Amino acid sequence: MGYVLAEERGWLLPTAAAGTPRESASPYSEFVVLNTFENLRRAVNSGEADFFMWEHFTSKRYYDSGEIRNVGEIYTPWSSWKVVGRTELAGTGEGGMDARVEDVLEKLNRGIEHFNANQEEAVEYISTELDYSEADAREWLKTVRFPERTQGVDVKVVKKTVELLQKAGVLILEVGVKPEDMVVKKR
Repeated sequence: MGYVLAEERGWLLPTAAAGTPRESASPYSEFVVLNTFENLRRAVNSGEADFFMWEHFTSKRYYDSGEIRNVGEIYTPWSSWKVVGRTELAGTGEGGMDARVEDVLEKLNRGIEHFNANQEEAVEYISTELDYSEADAREWLKTVRFPERTQGVDVKVVKKTVELLQKAGVLILEVGVKPEDMVVKKR
């Protein structure tokens, strides 16, 4: 998300030519790795870090209490979660996907179906186990949309992600796997 912010603000340099390293450092070359949300809060309050980016509702109770300040919002240009597996489990041709992967995806589908059908149970779980208030859990649920089936990925989302990471200098143009080849089952 730091690179998404940098792109929005115009901090990223134009994409380098294929195989050509960037001439200057990333706008995030001075990242401070702090590992935990508690450490992030401590560091931003002590001045060790200038700011951090975290999910809205997970951090909300801390800015509601005054421990941290919310200075802005930025939205992901992709979904929050992707299921990723080893290439050899993806299968090719008639053999298809490894049965273990299909089993996991079907279990996720059933979990999503249960979640969608039992919103009050979800609110109860979120507000007691995830440390959200009941009101915040209800607001969060208004923003959540799961696919009907976990199988399949929109290649446009992968392309957009790869393009941003190339512009950020994280990936080199034309080196490695093409976005359309990263997706086993397309939506």
